[in-house]
Amino acid sequence: MSRSQAEKAAIHEEIVNLAAARLREVGLNGIGIADLMKEAGRTSGGFYKHFESREKLVEEVLASIFAKRTEALKTYVESATTRSLGELVDSYLSQRHKDAPGSGCALAALMNDVARSSEPIRELYTEEVRNELAMLTRLMDHPEPRAQALLAMCALVGAIGLARAVVDEELAAEILGTGKTLLKALGSAA
Repeated sequence: MSRSQAEKAAIHEEIVNLAAARLREVGLNGIGIADLMKEAGRTSGGFYKHFESREKLVEEVLASIFAKRTEALKTYVESATTRSLGELVDSYLSQRHKDAPGSGCALAALMNDVARSSEPIRELYTEEVRNELAMLTRLMDHPEPRAQALLAMCALVGAIGLARAVVDEELAAEILGTGKTLLKALGSAA
């Protein structure tokens, strides 16, 4: 790869990573091309050297976020590194995750925006729900593991979303704590 191609690839990745954080922080419609490119230290016109459209950027960003999330979740289900559902719950329903939506779970951060988005974006999101559901199912020690995993996914995404939405920090902590307690009990109930 030539130096200019390598530079273009590095700039492209920088824009995707920046957009990934911003989209999780402010939603799919919360940031425009001009703002994103300005934050990246680039011109708005330069955007089209990297992306066909804003829609294509969003699709690429979601694919990138979801690929990284899948890799992170593998540590919970791969035999050599198996971690427990309790560890996943503790990490997901943590104060750190609540306070850092830009680096957190895109399923929770973008759920409502995606529901009103284009079919390709909804398809990417749907595939990630399927992937995460499959991984959660593997963590369940229960006669109906998929149903339990689906319930756990709904509780995780719902609890982090509610905790982020409320302005009462005590209520947010209660939401996270109750979610942890009930989900850990769910994981051990067989």
